[in-house]
Amino acid sequence: MDIHETYADDRFTLLSIHTPEFSHEKVVDNVRAAVERLGVPYPVAIDNDFKIWRAFGNRAWPTLYLIDRQGDVRLAKVGEGRFDMVRGAIEYLRENEV
Repeated sequence: MDIHETYADDRFTLLSIHTPEFSHEKVVDNVRAAVERLGVPYPVAIDNDFKIWRAFGNRAWPTLYLIDRQGDVRLAKVGEGRFDMVRGAIEYLRENEV
């Protein structure tokens, strides 16, 4: 998914929140190594204590949220794939300056 590259010049901010599923994923150096190995070009926050996870009511990995400029959640997508839906929602918000 190249959403970061596609919309980087469009006042679009992509942020990853890493909430560990397994104990070795709580080790910050492991997360840093994975981010570097995968070439993740956007910020990755670490949510080892599940505060963000609980605040959003998450129940599955991965969950993607699209939040508009006013801070309203416009899309919550659980699972991988269906990035056409994500792109469509981004395009809608972009065209309507929401």
